[in-house]
This record gives sequence, structure tokens and C-alpha cells, in this order.
Amino acid sequence: MNITLLVQFLALLEEMKTREEILPEFERLLDRCGFDFYGVVRQPKPHENPLRLLLAGRWPESWPQIYIRKKYVVIDPTIRYLGHAQRGFRWRDTLVAFRSDPHRKRMESMMVEARNHGLFDGDIFPVHGRRGLMGNLTVGGRVVDLSPVELSLFDAIAKRLFWKLLELTDPEIMAELVSRVEVQMTRREMEALNYLADGMTSNDIGKVLDISSHTVDWYMNGIQEKLKAKNRHHAVAIAFRLGLIS
Repeated sequence: MNITLLVQFLALLEEMKTREEILPEFERLLDRCGFDFYGVVRQPKPHENPLRLLLAGRWPESWPQIYIRKKYVVIDPTIRYLGHAQRGFRWRDTLVAFRSDPHRKRMESMMVEARNHGLFDGDIFPVHGRRGLMGNLTVGGRVVDLSPVELSLFDAIAKRLFWKLLELTDPEIMAELVSRVEVQMTRREMEALNYLADGMTSNDIGKVLDISSHTVDWYMNGIQEKLKAKNRHHAVAIAFRLGLIS
């Protein structure tokens, strides 16, 4: 039954033109699927208030204030896991990935406090764009077991709902996020960047390209300047995000 509801909502979403049309239908869908709460959020940076990036949401009373006051966005395992995820995943599965993390106990405390507010479990779906991770849709509350097909449909809904709400809420930011990224790299810079992404040092790259390590460093400085990167690791991360390397 949920599969039919999800497919019907996807079709309806293409026809609806305003937030006033979209959100009541979406919340009705969540109610019928068994989810109590949700959020459609632009991706926050570690020290940003995620509530300011909220496109739409319904949360337990006082939970958002607790989340902000205790700065849970910095250690929230679901948010941290998002940086590596390409598809939807379950909240409770994220703690496994941070088994040896120094913030593990605080993560567990956050999860306990979330359950005390009715957030027993849920699913989160990343939304990517030209510039990398743009945001997410998270749904939760009671424990709901989604089938693989339902997960795929929620993943599709997350992407369409995010971009539609962003366009309706802030068209200027929408235009900025979907605009084409223009970075002009020379052939040598692209070669050096790809080898850097493979973990090579300046000496390694110099030997492969038959140039000095000083020349490699010169190329690297140019790459960092063009990508506005703080260091080489940052340059590689930006290049992956922009699709310059894969």
C-alpha cells in the first residue's frame, strides 16, 4: 500500500505549485506511512544553526531548542554520516560507523535524549547537487521498517521535494546552487590533481610527470588558488565535490 501512496505523491508533486499545496499532502503521506516527524534541511556547516536552513519540518516540542543549545549538529552521527552517503540510511545504523570516535559517548547520549522525545528511529536521505551535498530529508518517530522499494521511492521524493521547496522558499539560493561551476584547469594541473587524489606526494608526482617536485608544488599552489582551497586535502575534497575528479 505504501508503494502506491509514494508513487502517487511523486506524481502529485510535479503538479503542485505552492508550499501550501505541497506540505499538507506530504505530511498526510508521512502519517499514513507511520512517521511522526520530519525535516527538509539545507546542509549545515558544523557551526551553523540548522534551524535557519530548515525548508520545512515537524519536530517534537522543545527538541529543536535542545538540539541547538547542546550543539548536537557538531556530533550528530546522522549528519556526519551524510557526508559519505550516496543513498538513504537508517538513523540507528550510523553509530556503528563511529565505534571508535572520541565523541561516541556524546553521540549515544544524544540518541537517548532523542528517544526520550519520541524520536525512536528514522531514515535520512541525502540530496546532492553540482557542489556536493546540498541537504537532506529526514523522517522518523516511531520505528518504521521500509522495504527496499519504499526506500528508493523516498529517496526520489527527497530529491524532488528538496529542490521544489528551495525554489519556492529562496529562488536566489536555488539559482546559485544549481549554477554551473566554472573552474579552468590546465592539462598538467588536472594530471597533478588526479595523482594527488591517489595519495601521491610531490616527489611521486614529479617522477611520474618527469618534472621537479618544485614544479609540482607550483602547480599545486595554482590548483589551490583556483579552487579556493585551504590546503591540498581541501583541494581534493572540492575537486571531488565539483566532479573534476572521480
